[in-house]
Amino acid sequence: MERTPPIWQKNPNHATEVNPPSPVFYSQWRSGRIADVLCDAPARPPPERLLQSIWQHQRIHRDRLRTINGQTLRVLHPGFWNHEAGPDFHRAVVQVGDNLPFTGDIEVDPVASDWFAHGHADNPAFTGVMLHVIWNGPAKTALPTLRLQPHCDAPLNQLAAWHSTEPPFPAEYAGQCRAPLAEMSAEAQNNLLRQAALVRLQIKADIFTRHAREHGWDAALWHGLFRALGYKHNTWPMQNLAERLPAMQRSGTADAIGWQARLLGCAGLLIDNLHAQTASARRHLRQLWDHWWRERDELAAHQIPIALWRFSGLRPANHPTRRLALLAHWLARDDLPVRLQTWLEIDCPKTRLATTLAQVIHVDPDPFWKHHWTFKSSRQPKPCALLGATRATDLAINVILPWFHARASAGKNSPLLTRVENRYTHWPPAQDNSVLRLARQRLFSGPHRLTSAAQQQGLLQIVRDFCDHAPATCNDCPFPALVSAWPSAK
Repeated sequence: MERTPPIWQKNPNHATEVNPPSPVFYSQWRSGRIADVLCDAPARPPPERLLQSIWQHQRIHRDRLRTINGQTLRVLHPGFWNHEAGPDFHRAVVQVGDNLPFTGDIEVDPVASDWFAHGHADNPAFTGVMLHVIWNGPAKTALPTLRLQPHCDAPLNQLAAWHSTEPPFPAEYAGQCRAPLAEMSAEAQNNLLRQAALVRLQIKADIFTRHAREHGWDAALWHGLFRALGYKHNTWPMQNLAERLPAMQRSGTADAIGWQARLLGCAGLLIDNLHAQTASARRHLRQLWDHWWRERDELAAHQIPIALWRFSGLRPANHPTRRLALLAHWLARDDLPVRLQTWLEIDCPKTRLATTLAQVIHVDPDPFWKHHWTFKSSRQPKPCALLGATRATDLAINVILPWFHARASAGKNSPLLTRVENRYTHWPPAQDNSVLRLARQRLFSGPHRLTSAAQQQGLLQIVRDFCDHAPATCNDCPFPALVSAWPSAK
């Protein structure tokens, strides 16, 4: 049942309108760049890269999709973006009409005639394409064809403001912004990163607001948690499971074992070959099957194909079965939003922000998961936590605080917005990654220590807004000019 805690109600002692976020200068520059993206005549379709990004991130009403010939379309996985020759997306999984789900490639074109104009019809690399995605207009092939324009979840200018394109560029190319950045004081650099970070927070909050309009606030939180725990390899299978939560909840309340059975059963990850498992795995799986066989027929229509999941390259701690066990404990308690709200209301020093959140979302794993990474792994001598400190920080920055920010904005609660932004800007740094390392090398000519997760987020937003849209040589990139014009930059 959807909750509307008092904390989100409008505060009568404060102004009815929330003051705009502080990153005004950065936002104005960013808005100017977005306007440039849409300078083409209205009759022309949007750039192909924007359409590819819309498809990759599924910025569409996923529950209302129909092909041009009127068949229902379910996207179980949008596929993996191919930046090389061939179809735009590989290994997508879709279901057309009453047919069984099938796996194949997807080609995204601004207009349907591009299929022939670009030589796809005679190219053997495109024989695996199962769906043609276009902006608008009639179909030109016998393939199932989807028009994006009627199904987009936001106006085109908002989608252009959101989308991103290329991956990071080679590290050997120093950014042209390096020199003006070096002339900035440390205070000015920190202010730049903070403003960019607040823009990134607002973008993430807007996603939760959009989900909440269709599914409610609690459901939006669960969608965010499922996606974040899927990591980059299994985001979409996790999204599909989150969308099936209402059906699972209709089966009634359940303990952690019962929820594990539901989640693993609907995910297609509940092993049925018990005789091939270790004794401890067999005991745990029997418990799960004792629950699942009672609900399997009721939930059979909500199972997703096991082919959606990717397991190669995953660390054992990130295996989806283990992350679903964690989610099962949270769902069984049925009070996570309330506990998070209580945590937000409590004052705590910035040095203990991550620790206090970790305590709130901590669960004591059942005996099996306490000493096993996966069903097939051997028993570990030391206990295995279901959620580590690094992942707790990722959830805070990418899910929990943006969700709070969205709710506070919707409730026009300025004091609460300030509290959320303070926690966001003071949060200790998250784990480093290759994007941040490359950005520091290009922009700051060295390691440039980032002292908070918000500084990391600000740098990631600068990369997305500027570096990802410029060639390796930085030709025509406006970011150096922004840095030079930055107030008190000299």
